[in-house]
Amino acid sequence: MGSIIRRNLIDLPTNYSLSYYWCSGSMISFFMVLQVVTGVVLSFLYVADAGSSFSIVMSLSNDSFCGWCLRYWHMWGVNILFILLFLHILRAIYYSSYSNKGVWNVGFVLYLLLMVEAFTGYILPWHQMSYWAATVLTSVVESLPIFGAVLYNYVVGGFAVTSVTLIRVFSVHICVGFVILGFMILHLFYLHKVGSNTPLFARSSFSDIVGFHSYFTLKDLMCFIGVCMLLFCVLFYCPDVLVDVKSYLEADSMSTPLSIKPEWYFLMFYTILRCINSKIGGLALIVSLLFFLWVPTRNNCCVYFFSRQFLFWCIVSLFCSLTYLGSCHPEYPYLLLGKMFSIFVVAFMFLFKLLWSTSFFVVRV
Repeated sequence: MGSIIRRNLIDLPTNYSLSYYWCSGSMISFFMVLQVVTGVVLSFLYVADAGSSFSIVMSLSNDSFCGWCLRYWHMWGVNILFILLFLHILRAIYYSSYSNKGVWNVGFVLYLLLMVEAFTGYILPWHQMSYWAATVLTSVVESLPIFGAVLYNYVVGGFAVTSVTLIRVFSVHICVGFVILGFMILHLFYLHKVGSNTPLFARSSFSDIVGFHSYFTLKDLMCFIGVCMLLFCVLFYCPDVLVDVKSYLEADSMSTPLSIKPEWYFLMFYTILRCINSKIGGLALIVSLLFFLWVPTRNNCCVYFFSRQFLFWCIVSLFCSLTYLGSCHPEYPYLLLGKMFSIFVVAFMFLFKLLWSTSFFVVRV
């Protein structure tokens, strides 16, 4: 065990030209471990019951300072995780890290698992927004052709979202957290096997490598301390800045909120589902976007191509725009802009990942 740790964390040969953009991966690992630890402690205090879950969560936040810190750290840790994850994905796309198929495939599965983990955790407090978010998502599942009704009954456990659904969601939330830890280890295995690509996209540079410790351990530690300090400032000065007001109301199946919206890291997908008239059409558009995001090709790095840089920043701008439109009221012109931007982001992602992929086939031949 000691030799494995030394080989992967101390003596690991690493290119010293890696910048702070490459620290996002280690930050994600640190915060994911903290999320699992705080989540396990919170699971000891939580009861998955529609009649008492909301009161238990509120009493945990209001009656004890330690309970408040524990819950809000866990809640804000998810936001920090997604910020770091999006930076990690954007860096990988910009520098064409998806050419390393093993690392990229496992990383994409991790992204999907983290979305499942975040959504199931959002349902657990059983407030108005979480209950109706669960209702909207399960209705999308029910609209799937052929096996949609069967899958809906399996997920929900009945004809509507009830305590049975909450118990299943709680079980999935606990199990997926440990599955994510396992995939993170697999992700690191593939990464250390092939190595990280450099800012200049030099694939076989062995003349400028150093040991991972202490060059990069100190850099990652400083980043971790900086992010934690920022997180503490947010916790003690504006802890509810991202919390919707309806999150302080207990779930009521007889009272539908005027505007239902998920957390900010799901707003892009929510915008696509909301602006497309057909549920199947919106779901197909999301699947297409995820497919083009995933498909591994052997493209050149954006550093050397202005056209690829232009497409990349267009995709980033569309992502931010769709996230903002998801928080707006569903009316004109937001729905029209959401429909246009949804089509554009899928088209641009297709061009970015597959337009230059002919070089891959030439290399293979």
